[in-house]
Amino acid sequence: MQIVQVLCTLLVIFNFNTFSWAQKNPHWIKNRNSIVHLFEWKWKDIANECETFLQQKGYGGVQISPPNENIIVPKRPWWERYQPISYKLETRSGNEHDFLDMTTRCNAVGVRIYADVVLNHMSKNPETSTATGTGGSTADPINLNFPAVPYTSSHFHQPCKINNYHDSDNVRNCQLDGLKDLNQADGYVREKIINFLNHLIDLGVAGFRIDAAKHMSPSDLQYILNKIKNLNTDFGFDQNTRPFIYQEVIDLGGEAISKNSYKHLGVVTEFRHSAEIGRIFRSRDKLSHLQNWGPAWDFLSSGDALIFVDNHDNQRGHGAGGENILTYKNGKQYKMASAFMLAYPYGITRIMSSYDFEDRDQGPPQNELGNILSPIINPDGTCGNGWVCEHRWRQIYNMIDFKNVVLNTGLNDWWSNGDRQIAFCRGGKGFVAFTNSGDLKQTLQTCLPPGVYCDVISGNLGKDKKSCTGKTIHVGADGKGLIEIKSDEEDGVLAIHENSKLHVS
Repeated sequence: MQIVQVLCTLLVIFNFNTFSWAQKNPHWIKNRNSIVHLFEWKWKDIANECETFLQQKGYGGVQISPPNENIIVPKRPWWERYQPISYKLETRSGNEHDFLDMTTRCNAVGVRIYADVVLNHMSKNPETSTATGTGGSTADPINLNFPAVPYTSSHFHQPCKINNYHDSDNVRNCQLDGLKDLNQADGYVREKIINFLNHLIDLGVAGFRIDAAKHMSPSDLQYILNKIKNLNTDFGFDQNTRPFIYQEVIDLGGEAISKNSYKHLGVVTEFRHSAEIGRIFRSRDKLSHLQNWGPAWDFLSSGDALIFVDNHDNQRGHGAGGENILTYKNGKQYKMASAFMLAYPYGITRIMSSYDFEDRDQGPPQNELGNILSPIINPDGTCGNGWVCEHRWRQIYNMIDFKNVVLNTGLNDWWSNGDRQIAFCRGGKGFVAFTNSGDLKQTLQTCLPPGVYCDVISGNLGKDKKSCTGKTIHVGADGKGLIEIKSDEEDGVLAIHENSKLHVS
């Protein structure tokens, strides 16, 4: 009997660990990597972007804005998307038909869709007399009444304010900035959330970013995630594959709730990565300290960490990282930090794709009726119409390709000047160098076969592979090349890889 109990216990542990590991798989197809957050894009525009750009540049998937109905707030700030009214798929990004069209078209070209889902709460009290949603639903948040779900007061935690981040119960059971806090331990609430997530799985998503996971109990989340469906095989997913789960847990240390409490459920957003990479590339520390980047910096292990330079919250001063955070407004250093993130073998990478803003509450580009405007694609491939589209910057999409080329290689032949200049190889497939202070002119080991290579940061390799629009680097028989980056150049980084070699006769 005792042996049977032991075997049963081991089987439970094995199944639990297998289940957890399965939810950390983003389901990228071969030669794809990284998630791009197309923040506030419309579903039709995302479908077009999957077909015309993302698949060609090697992106693995798209994080979309919350797809369910939200409250309409005067002046239409971005954060209204994080105030649900119902689970109907009706937002400024499109309706359910548009959503299905997007997932169908994106999956068809091997680009996965991850839905940002708000499970912690419903909307706060309206600024006007009536709370009206983007799908036409109404609600009475003051009295905790959301008839389009429906939720009533019995489905929420007792009203209280989060005012003590050293008290986990306060953080998980009280209202975040007035948002009505759902009780995920309630069976009815669990059922509604599970049905919502399953509907999105039926419609072809590959996984979920769980907003405000820190504000929900891990045991409640575990129950919910255990009950959701496997991915829908109609969209090209293998049988019995679990949705990719990544959870927003802001943890810079010193609080009651730790990111480690959630990593058994899926991947966790590593906000320390964002804060530290910004601090270093803002020249507040030496680049040479980056050699042991990862868990030695009190980050999560590589397979548990969803990493980024900035996200939609902290680029606006919300969330974590403060003045260290780099954004598109810090062009040169932002591109350098992004290149380092994509070149260094750590974490599951996510690229932020923004719209231009001056006010931290400012919503996406929109017309006088409040409808979101589509990005305009300029002749050089960049975006217009108020959209920044960092994912279309040459320095970033070429590093997405770099990361694909060096897949399954380690870091080797690290070099630094002991300060703000570094270089390293990725196996024998790629080489990258950075300067954050002064000119870099050094003969360095690139670990690549002899030949002439195109620097994929300063330019692109020609279609005939016989020319380059940027710098060229001559690599000798010993694998070494003269690497030069001047401090007054547009970019403080240089990168070459085996597929950027020129075909010279």
